[in-house]
Amino acid sequence: MDYNALFERILGQVDQAAYLPLADVVDPAQQAAMVKIEGQLRDPQIPAQATEALIRRFHQDGQIDRVHMLSALHVLAASPKVGDFDLAARHVAEQEMAALSLGGPRLTANLASVDRHRGVLAFLQGQFAVALDYFSRAFERQHSAGNLSNVLAALIRLGDVDEAQALLKQVRGAFDGALVADLNKMIAQDPDLAMLREEEDAC
Repeated sequence: MDYNALFERILGQVDQAAYLPLADVVDPAQQAAMVKIEGQLRDPQIPAQATEALIRRFHQDGQIDRVHMLSALHVLAASPKVGDFDLAARHVAEQEMAALSLGGPRLTANLASVDRHRGVLAFLQGQFAVALDYFSRAFERQHSAGNLSNVLAALIRLGDVDEAQALLKQVRGAFDGALVADLNKMIAQDPDLAMLREEEDAC
């Protein structure tokens, strides 16, 4: 597969004025609630029903908007706690419509979240080329280490490790600061990026 166009899509965005250093940055008014939700999502001792109730209560209380509620419900549905990909897909479709309805200054970031979620669903079902396209779109909309790490993971799953290494090298040369630092941390910790970590260790 020829990835020249993919690299151009990613590296061609370097000169934009700003990017977000983390994939799941939310606006400050919603961040505290989303951190609590994430904590429950990661805790295997907390049942899915309790987490869903928390997500819906935070939305009813005005702590998160409908876009973030649907995003969190998608993550829950796609997680090993539930594993219902059809439900997750319905949530992400609703999230897209909610983002378009809300509009405003966070529209691009909200649509990047939609792309990322669709990429995750494709990735979990072994459709890595489809996932790669969604993850690339997510990065175009929201410059983040998380979105780049997803692109690299999809390339690795497609068997294109050399291309992943080449893209990583170009990204490190083109981007500065927090994005590269966060990406390096993800490579050091994420099992899906272990092949890149091993390559680094061998150098």
